[in-house]
Amino acid sequence: MTVIEQPNSQNLHEAIFQKLRLLLVEGKIAPGSKLNERELAESLNVSRTPIREAIRRLAADGLVELIANRGAIAVQLSLEDVIHTFNVIADLEGFSGELAANNISDAALSELEALQYEMMASYARRDLSSYYKLNLRIHHLINQAANNPVLAQLFSQVNARIEALRFRSNQDGVKWEKAVEEHQEMLDALKARDSARMRRIMIKHVQNKRDVIVQLLKAEVQLVETVK
Repeated sequence: MTVIEQPNSQNLHEAIFQKLRLLLVEGKIAPGSKLNERELAESLNVSRTPIREAIRRLAADGLVELIANRGAIAVQLSLEDVIHTFNVIADLEGFSGELAANNISDAALSELEALQYEMMASYARRDLSSYYKLNLRIHHLINQAANNPVLAQLFSQVNARIEALRFRSNQDGVKWEKAVEEHQEMLDALKARDSARMRRIMIKHVQNKRDVIVQLLKAEVQLVETVK
């Protein structure tokens, strides 16, 4: 992607932020890697100013760590951190789903159905990048439908830590298919205004992702130890 900088362009700064965020989420900037301002500015054909601002925003979102004498490093969570974070998100999403089933408007439900249709089309094409973007919009819309600003803020803050891992959880074909089925179950529960069912589905959905990621990370550790 080539971006041409325009002076005082708020849109440019937002575009650079979203581009770097996507690179982190999709693992194109690997966990533990340094974000080199000069190299990023050259690759995106912009000055270092929007890069620097984007990195600050990413650090505030928990996707990047600012470390003295090292600079900006893509966050790398320990296995224990991953488990704890997914457990918190499971409860937050369960509560969010419960409230959404009680409070969601007909307009928001229609929007969710449209997003679900688009997401299924991305799944049929095996377009993981597009699928994940739509998936994230669906989860945020459910969170908004809960109509609890404090919950929405907590969800955004905590979820940012594991976005890249949630993306990776769908790289297994069988697990991806299961996640798609769970999203249809969410929509059915919302249509039925069944808050208890919605809570169960949301919690199980996140727990399944947690289990996939834990298996994946453990396998990676074992591979490294084998190579040694």
